[in-house]
Amino acid sequence: MFLNYVPFSKHFHILLSFPNVWYSNLEKKGKFTNLESVTNEVKLMLDPSAVPPPVDPNAAPQRFGAKDVRDLTWKNLMDSYSCTECGRCTSVCPANITGKALSPRKIMMDTRDRLEEVGKNIDMHGPDHDDGKSLLNDYITPEELWACTTCNACVQACPVNIDPLSIIVDMRRYLVMEQSAAPAELNGMFTKIENNGAPWQFSPADRMNWVNQD
Repeated sequence: MFLNYVPFSKHFHILLSFPNVWYSNLEKKGKFTNLESVTNEVKLMLDPSAVPPPVDPNAAPQRFGAKDVRDLTWKNLMDSYSCTECGRCTSVCPANITGKALSPRKIMMDTRDRLEEVGKNIDMHGPDHDDGKSLLNDYITPEELWACTTCNACVQACPVNIDPLSIIVDMRRYLVMEQSAAPAELNGMFTKIENNGAPWQFSPADRMNWVNQD
């Protein structure tokens, strides 16, 4: 009876912990992934002779970042089901320790809850059903996402190599690249990078002026 109950309970992590560790990210902590579409655009700007990749006119527009569980990778979804809810990630999170809204444990539990909700909607209404909800805002707030310092403490502390940070970063990408909803401090930095090529307010021609100052 217990074995039949496992796939429908929080104890499902007993089965998924092993493959989750096997497929864990072996890159150095702190190395972020790049969006292929953005990388290709940068290469085209830096190399005018480069040939742009073919574009399928019938393909659906690509979303930057993640708004809902459908935008996350299969590994992110496996992470959510592999979570043991032990709370080690939250206990070492500096944002949580200092009273911020962020809890990496909650991020994983919210992802799992939303995934289960989407699955039930698919069973009842079909794969194209839209319930008007999303992981962002309905489950995870922007306040939680921007409280993250991307220190990787939660990733380091997890006993089964779950990566809450990848979900946080993808949802931040959606806020910035799809909704232009970054905090004012970041918007100022983005504007300076766009105009000056650096996060400072000085133009490239004035960067070495400090050498001549007494």
